[in-house]
Amino acid sequence: MTGTGDTHHEGVVGHGRPAGAGWVVAARGELDQDTLAPLEEALVAAADRHRLVVLDVGSVTFGDSSFLNLLLRVHRLTALRIAAPGEQLGRLFALTGADTVLSLHPSVEDAVGGS
Repeated sequence: MTGTGDTHHEGVVGHGRPAGAGWVVAARGELDQDTLAPLEEALVAAADRHRLVVLDVGSVTFGDSSFLNLLLRVHRLTALRIAAPGEQLGRLFALTGADTVLSLHPSVEDAVGGS
């Protein structure tokens, strides 16, 4: 990804957009080792340019351990906040203990305004 402006990846990543002091990346669909590359590219590019990155996962239907691994790596690069995790991701975060490491928020608005 050459910038964080209007870049759009078909599939798992929607449009990125500015939000407050950070950047929002929207993800959707099933996120596993076969589909993760565009999301990784978008998150790393956003982390390079912004101190706060919000990942909107409200439209994510599945995430596996490779998705969780990506989140933990990006968490080390920037202030990463996860917005709107559904039931499946909530279970994944709780079962692995990631909910004690990652910053989880019920909505994008809460994530942008949260501390």
